[in-house]
Amino acid sequence: MAGPDTPSPLIESRADLIEAMARGCKPAEQWRIGTEHEKHVFHTDPLRPVAYEGEQGIRALLAGIEKETGWHPFYDGENPIGLRNDTIGGISLEPGGQFELSGAPMADLHGTADELAEHLRVAKKVAAPLDIHFLGLGVTPLWAVEEIEAMPKSRYGIMTEYMGRVGTLGTSMMYRSATVQTNLDFSSEADMVKKLRVSLALQPVATALFANSPFANGRDTGYLSFRSEIWRNTDDARTGMLPFVFDDGFGFERYADHALDVPMYFVIRDKKYINVAGASFRDFLEGRLPQLPGEKPTIKDWEDHLSTLFPEVRLKQFLEMRGADMGDAAHVVALSAFWTGLLYDEISLESAWELVKNWTHEEREHLRREVPRLGLDTPFDRSSIFDVAAQAVGIAEAGLVRRNRRNAKGQDETIYLAPLEETIRSGKTPAQRWLAKFHGEWGQSVLPIFAEAEI
Repeated sequence: MAGPDTPSPLIESRADLIEAMARGCKPAEQWRIGTEHEKHVFHTDPLRPVAYEGEQGIRALLAGIEKETGWHPFYDGENPIGLRNDTIGGISLEPGGQFELSGAPMADLHGTADELAEHLRVAKKVAAPLDIHFLGLGVTPLWAVEEIEAMPKSRYGIMTEYMGRVGTLGTSMMYRSATVQTNLDFSSEADMVKKLRVSLALQPVATALFANSPFANGRDTGYLSFRSEIWRNTDDARTGMLPFVFDDGFGFERYADHALDVPMYFVIRDKKYINVAGASFRDFLEGRLPQLPGEKPTIKDWEDHLSTLFPEVRLKQFLEMRGADMGDAAHVVALSAFWTGLLYDEISLESAWELVKNWTHEEREHLRREVPRLGLDTPFDRSSIFDVAAQAVGIAEAGLVRRNRRNAKGQDETIYLAPLEETIRSGKTPAQRWLAKFHGEWGQSVLPIFAEAEI
């Protein structure tokens, strides 16, 4: 196996572009669950965002966790910007200091829950003396982009400038949003296609169930998931619901064609980021990038480019479900429980497909457009999306029952759906519960949420 310093081979043909995704195919017994989540960071004395440098900064937090865990730092120039462990997974920094755990691939949700609990234990132990706290919301509720210090990562400097040209809320996405993501495997091209179609169609349903970002700039935004609305106004070329996925004949090659048409951000050479924002990967294939005249891309360049696409579900060597707001620890695991139950059981996958297969492009776009504002109350098919969400949670639960993966107490994975079952029972998402407090006992102040949503 090639090591991290082994030169990546040049792209020789279209087959190489396809293979970069297709080599993710693996038999069901090798399927794993990957969970990633981003936490806002803040100080309480006084209440303010956390800077990178300083005795109480992000850099000090990374150093403390390195000492506590033995994980290895990685750098951008001379600045540590994350930590890696000895397996797959680690900690990284989002543009505004959002503290991200990219979890290791787990065989079951019990492993996911244990990993998250240990991460939070260590992170909070190290953070406490630094007066650093972690907030489980989809958007930071108080500070404007200009009040949040940028982390020293070269790619973010490139992206910040480019975001100002292509959308109205791209920098809000970068600096003050936080999400949870579930990464799941596929066995074949056909399996990938079915899972991608189901998960894209149901992504607005997940957004509604996990809606947890009603505030920004100290005010009620009018949205239940303002994070999701931010993404609608980030960069149309690289976000959205990918309508071509539902076309006859869709597969790895069609996704590659889409990715070729998404403008690039950067190329990495000698561990440095070269700004090629807006350039075409097709031109790169022909050796016609002005910044790298005559140079042609490697497989690693293509993989880097694939990682800069931000649709509601992203295809790499696995599928990334990207539609949920950050929440409390229970909701982090619940997201992976929801998608695992839907996609990792054959009967549930077929049931989910039956649920969504007749939806039109217009209906899917309607959900994507209206759910950030209306959540589970979004009108749909003579009723609301609430009914679809209730069915989807039931399908996921049945899938987890059939998986029958049990912990030491004999409990199966359905225990992790409890937050979603409460939302269905009450009819209220986390955002709606916060809004009731904001317009009631909090007296229209967002300040109490920093204590109540701390994780």
